[in-house]
Amino acid sequence: MAIGDRIRIPLSLDLEKMREEVCTLPLHEYIEYSVLPLTAPRELPHSEPVTDYADGSWAEWPDTSLLEACPYLKSVVNDFRSHTTVTLVRLLRLAPGGIIKEHTDPTLGLEQERSVIRLTIPIFTNPGVGFFLNEAPVPMRPGECWYLRFTDPHRVVNDGETERINLSIDMIPNDWVRSWIQRAADA
Repeated sequence: MAIGDRIRIPLSLDLEKMREEVCTLPLHEYIEYSVLPLTAPRELPHSEPVTDYADGSWAEWPDTSLLEACPYLKSVVNDFRSHTTVTLVRLLRLAPGGIIKEHTDPTLGLEQERSVIRLTIPIFTNPGVGFFLNEAPVPMRPGECWYLRFTDPHRVVNDGETERINLSIDMIPNDWVRSWIQRAADA
């Protein structure tokens, strides 16, 4: 499968419902790197240490109480669960003035032998947010769904005056996922 490093997925989402639910969640519960987990691993593996938490194939990922409190967000996640295994689901927050330095995620791409893919759905953003993949900006708008090849270098800056919050959904790619993304790439 040959696809580009970014694909906007034609998915119809209710942005206002997502925003309403996100606003009900306790901001003080965001943890390290401004992450609010909506799923969490049932248990950590005991046989060998986890070296890449982006690869969620090593555990089951039940919903946290935060996702249980957000019926619309849960329905979005469950739509994907009806087609494939969903692993890590999070809200990623970047405060005004925040920077995520350039990095790569070695298992977050369709081309990898053992991989997970991540869909990104901006919920709150502002014109000062810049998401860069392979040094080129990705013009993500609120309510859009994107597949990005995170095995490539990427970084984020928030030069705006408000926070940026994205819904991040990781899943194990199967034939349905690959076909779905390929159809979006061909459109």
